[in-house]
Amino acid sequence: MNKELEFENSIKNILEYIGEDTQREGLLDTPKRVRKAFDFMCSGYNQCPKEIIQKALFTSTNDEMVVVKDIEFYSFCEHHMLPIIGKAHVAYIPNGKVVGLSKIPRVVDVFARRLQIQEQMTEQICDALNEHLKPKGVAVIVDARHMCMEMRGVEKICSTTITSSLRGLFKSDKKTKDEFLSIVSASFQK
Repeated sequence: MNKELEFENSIKNILEYIGEDTQREGLLDTPKRVRKAFDFMCSGYNQCPKEIIQKALFTSTNDEMVVVKDIEFYSFCEHHMLPIIGKAHVAYIPNGKVVGLSKIPRVVDVFARRLQIQEQMTEQICDALNEHLKPKGVAVIVDARHMCMEMRGVEKICSTTITSSLRGLFKSDKKTKDEFLSIVSASFQK
């Protein structure tokens, strides 16, 4: 049996387990739709941040902070496979090269479109940019809601989790770190 059919049969089994009639009209194509949704929502496993970054590196004399704020993302927690919905704020200080601005959200998506814990995803984004862009510093803050906390368990609606990861000047230079925090702080007051 091929992997696609195995996945669809697993979804059918889940539907039967929860008490659904898999032959009713609204559910006939659900296993296939769920498989296609997971193919997209977990597409980060098939993407390489190095390739994304290296496709759009440009020489530049700019040595000031570059910040891309409010990058929306959707992920799944690896513990319950429930959604994580949030925003990432990413900054770097160029070191002779800049990356095309659209590549930063693409790197966020590479790691968001995998089963995740937020703490690890934040580190992965920061490390990928640091390793492949080789800037003077990288900073990443992720602010997200976790449906495993809202839909089940403690059921705390609208609570958010904030994680950060800092490299280079963002970690060693307080002024640089404070500038970044000042720039992104407006996002947290919304």
